[in-house]
Amino acid sequence: PGGATMWIQVRTIDGKETRTVEDLSRLTKIESLRLKIQDIFSVSPQQQRLFYRGKQMEDGQTLFDYNVGLNDIVQLLIRSQTDPPDSHATKDSSGVACSSGLPLDSRSESHNSPAPASPAAMEISTNIDNDSSSVTTNTINELVDCRDVSIGAWFEACLENVTRAPKGQITPTKGKVGRYPENGVVEMRPVDVRPRARTLLRWDQLQVGMHVMVNYNMETPDERGFWFDAEVQTLNQASRTNKELRVKILLGGPGDIIGDCKVHFLDEIYQVEKPGARALSASDGQFKRKSGPECKHCKADPEAECRFCSCCVCGGKQDAHMQLLCDECNMAFHIYCLNPPLATIPDDEDWYCPTCKNDTSEVVKAGEKLKTSKKKAKMPSATTESQRDWGKGMACVGRTKECTIVPSNHYGPIPGIPVGATWKFRVQVSEAGVHRPHVGGIHGRSNDGSYSLVLAGGFEDEVDRGDEFTYTGSGGRDLSGNKRIGEHSFDQTLTHMNRALALNCDAPLNDKDGAESRNWRAGKPVRVVRSSKGRRISKYAPEEGNRYDGIYKVVKYWPEIGKCGYLVWRYLLRRDDLEPAPWTPEGLERIEKLGLAVQMACKYLISHQRPKCKCSFTCIVFYSPRVAAFFSLNSVSLPETPPAAEPPSKRVKIEETFQLSQQQQQLIREDTANKKLWDEAMGHLKEGPNFLRKMEQIFMCVCCQELAYQPITTVCSHNVCKTCLQRSFRADVYTCPACRHDLGKDYIMTQNVTLQVLLDQFYPGYSKGR
Repeated sequence: PGGATMWIQVRTIDGKETRTVEDLSRLTKIESLRLKIQDIFSVSPQQQRLFYRGKQMEDGQTLFDYNVGLNDIVQLLIRSQTDPPDSHATKDSSGVACSSGLPLDSRSESHNSPAPASPAAMEISTNIDNDSSSVTTNTINELVDCRDVSIGAWFEACLENVTRAPKGQITPTKGKVGRYPENGVVEMRPVDVRPRARTLLRWDQLQVGMHVMVNYNMETPDERGFWFDAEVQTLNQASRTNKELRVKILLGGPGDIIGDCKVHFLDEIYQVEKPGARALSASDGQFKRKSGPECKHCKADPEAECRFCSCCVCGGKQDAHMQLLCDECNMAFHIYCLNPPLATIPDDEDWYCPTCKNDTSEVVKAGEKLKTSKKKAKMPSATTESQRDWGKGMACVGRTKECTIVPSNHYGPIPGIPVGATWKFRVQVSEAGVHRPHVGGIHGRSNDGSYSLVLAGGFEDEVDRGDEFTYTGSGGRDLSGNKRIGEHSFDQTLTHMNRALALNCDAPLNDKDGAESRNWRAGKPVRVVRSSKGRRISKYAPEEGNRYDGIYKVVKYWPEIGKCGYLVWRYLLRRDDLEPAPWTPEGLERIEKLGLAVQMACKYLISHQRPKCKCSFTCIVFYSPRVAAFFSLNSVSLPETPPAAEPPSKRVKIEETFQLSQQQQQLIREDTANKKLWDEAMGHLKEGPNFLRKMEQIFMCVCCQELAYQPITTVCSHNVCKTCLQRSFRADVYTCPACRHDLGKDYIMTQNVTLQVLLDQFYPGYSKGR
């Protein structure tokens, strides 16, 4: 593979062909990308439509503008040579208009659909065609039932008028719905009108296959809902009081059926009246059926203010004709409660409240350029006049994962990272948690201390003796704008990261003359990473990549005038680690036993798979536990070669076994609740440091996808963080998050103290900040 430049994957929209486009930068223009795609796919730029994360990429923008990352996939849609750019599909005008039933109040449908409104009187005016025989069966002011074709439910109504339609013309019916007084007269079809249901059926009158009317709630079957036609499917009676009726809900249209619905209101089953039944009028009684309250919050109290079924600003139920309903959140607003208020109801068909309305100036339509975000507008790269292409470095790529096993302010080794581990790029060192900054040499906090540093030979007068070295502080260079390096132009001060590193010394802070530790081993530990860039001044630096060399302590620090002619701060650090240094014979032997080699970025590895590639080193990719739990390492490894093509002597084999202390072995035996998991984990002891990665997968909390903290071992042998299980119970979910075993509402959460002690020993510092 070549240098560390950016590359992406371009895939055709049908997914049949994917090619790698290399030698890119974050600042590559889209028109330049089109030319590279033309060379690979033989498609002219005019025929290319490029999409990334749902956005159409336009000329004049850069990959950075669209946040395109390393090895990300850009989709390619190839236009037909006969189609003009940005052509739109023509609308089909051959559709036949469908008659709309009673318009549902979308406010009630959204907030109160489980408890629909109680039916009110409804007046309808029906137009009948010349061939309909039902014109003689309906009379004015007759009490009838009519169907809302949008949901298939029946409501009480009062017939207002019956007219005859011209022959051969389909005229929709008209009616006035009492339940929706704001709709006025509505139109109905004769087939959706029938005599008012009046006869209640007893249990012994019901028969399988009978057509009846029942009350049912589609969303919450246990509560009262709308009235639907139904066909009786099963009748089960275990005792006089234990009865079960299951029906098939008939919504009116062909195939519009909901089967196996349990009816809860067995005393309210009505017989469906057929045409020709005795007409009912208001003088015969109301003949109203029970229904749930119009609003579950105010119980349809006309005097109570309610922000759910009325204006969500004032809660008042007055002036319903001056309310607007948001088409996004379905909340109602008085036009005079808006800010600013409206004088009249808008003529637009769609209306959105100020909270839901999108700023049209921020909407990027197809063919338009992106709007510059405030964050990117403030970046140094946007304000500088430099034309330098800064987008090719691996540090610009960004992390693809983050170390979460320990917090960012963790002192000491990272669990599972052995001395001698080497990474190709600095961004991988950040992902592993060994040294978090992508570019900076010192990681720390000026009020706490330094956690790690990188020795990269940035100063010629630094001295590296392996077990100890002198290190020069940061600062003194002009890095204004977007500069990465620069000549010394002023003195360094003991502030920021320089002060953080000085705090690691076991001595009172002295920002004038420096200080020397009273007991250098008592100072705070610093993780040290040596970079291959330091080979020019040190023989201990690796030949390639960035290598973790263990724990060092600050012996002393002092100011002096460097070769640059300006004051700099020097630090003397000495190694204090039980693991052998990677340049010693013992360290080299351990590296060979563990099979440590240069670790390549997974995207870099996948992108640079070549059949002819002959790497002189072994590439190993480590994943975070949440990724490794779903994908095996083999899925992204280099292409396998036949056994005969690879000599057995070159195969890496881990020979060092992870050592358990006597206390740890005893604690594992005591944790009988997790015996099966420990048996699985003990099988990976021979894998050395990889044992800790396997442990992290085995004892991962299924909720937060992190190593379980204050673990609760359930009766079904799953380990969950105590806070995660408490959060689940607060949400009224009383089952195991892993297997849905019913734990019960009164489940007592007992922390597995033995497991917590073991995890603290295997992963020191992981519970900090949890």
